[in-house]
Amino acid sequence: MAYARIIVLTSLAMMAFAGNSLLCRAALAQGHIDEASFTALRLASGALMLWFLVRLRRGPHTGGGNWLSAGALFAYAAGFSFAYMSLPAATGALLLFGAVQVTMIGQGLWAGERLGIGQLVGLALALGGVVGLLLPGLTAPPLYGSVLMLGAGVAWGIYSLRGRGAGDPLTVTAGNFLRAVPIAAIASIVMWRHAALDSAGFWYAVASGALASGVGYALWYAVLPALKVTQASIVQLSVPIIAAFGGIVFLGEAITVRFFMAAIAILGGIALVLFMRKPANRARPVKFVARK
Repeated sequence: MAYARIIVLTSLAMMAFAGNSLLCRAALAQGHIDEASFTALRLASGALMLWFLVRLRRGPHTGGGNWLSAGALFAYAAGFSFAYMSLPAATGALLLFGAVQVTMIGQGLWAGERLGIGQLVGLALALGGVVGLLLPGLTAPPLYGSVLMLGAGVAWGIYSLRGRGAGDPLTVTAGNFLRAVPIAAIASIVMWRHAALDSAGFWYAVASGALASGVGYALWYAVLPALKVTQASIVQLSVPIIAAFGGIVFLGEAITVRFFMAAIAILGGIALVLFMRKPANRARPVKFVARK
């Protein structure tokens, strides 16, 4: 794959992932739609787009997802939506990304990987950044929304880990989205008393599912084979930054000093963990590839 094409596709994929935060926050903050309906529409439109892309693409289609992964996918999507009722786009993306990466790093430690001194410092820095962001204060994000987003990040990390070696990633993702739709539909029925939907909310949710999720994943899976594992992880550091910029431009959000310092600590700490060389003669390292 040509270098220029790799850069373009990677950039578009990262913008799509950040776009999910912007679309969800815009829809919910302005009362265009409720959280459960946004989740259901996002998953349904994402499943339809992914099915279309799988059918359109030539080549082998192996794997079709499973219900456990679909449950993790729903947990991520629901936590994401409910969290963005109160969180700014940038803060939500930062917490989500940090939780995904820490979950996957934690799985590596559980599997026997050993971190070097520099990596331990990076992990402590990242965790300290999350704690510092959530400490009580005038500029602290709402705790309820923050906990939901951290939970969404853990769910997505679990989903990503379960997807390793499960087959063709686009086909597997399409299958998991399809299975998650009835779960989301049941949740919407249970919460029908809180339902709210107008035309803007509908299209925000459809754009999030079909474009930011469906097309975004297709772009990411197309470029992923051309990236090294560390490159694939590091490039995702840009997603919270893109979301922060988009929040300022499109949603009129302000970036606080607390967020700025936390972003440096969280993203810088994770970068240290990923960049530092693993100690020699240790357990085989686990590859960390999170898909937002």
